[in-house]
Amino acid sequence: MSTGRKTVKRRKFLKIGLAASASGLLISCGRTGGGPHWRFFTEEEARTVDAICEQIIPADDFPGASQAGVVNFIDLQLTRHYKKHRAAYRKGVANVEAVSRETFGKRFTELEPQQQIEVLTTIEEKDPAFFALIRNHTMQGYYGDPRHGGNREWVSWKMLALASPPVRGRARLDKESRVS
Repeated sequence: MSTGRKTVKRRKFLKIGLAASASGLLISCGRTGGGPHWRFFTEEEARTVDAICEQIIPADDFPGASQAGVVNFIDLQLTRHYKKHRAAYRKGVANVEAVSRETFGKRFTELEPQQQIEVLTTIEEKDPAFFALIRNHTMQGYYGDPRHGGNREWVSWKMLALASPPVRGRARLDKESRVS
């Protein structure tokens, strides 16, 4: 008796499933321009913000803001909790680029570190609200929980010799256990 339904053999079913999985993996990993996929920033804005953050927390004996992925944190948060700051970032990053071009004739990311500091000093004077905003977000991205997009590989926690991940209330419990 024919039911009119077409049956798929197990082997063909597995091939189809494997092909679909591989396609999904390739699509999810696909990136344009060879760089990461930015949620809010353009590629150029992301480079500029990364360079600004690196000047705020430069690498020394420990990784700086760039290695900690602070720009990823800011980019992600601008699509979530920091949505109200989007216009400030667009305007602020554009101002950084404008001051850089006016002063040195180059993009901010093309400047030497000392020149970048000069540009940021000018920005801090011209637009203190933006400078305070990006400085605060840089600190949050560097010292915050990695699950929010920054502090890659717990770099700041390792620097501070904190447990990874820190447990709330643990310091209090550790103190009590030493007293007993």
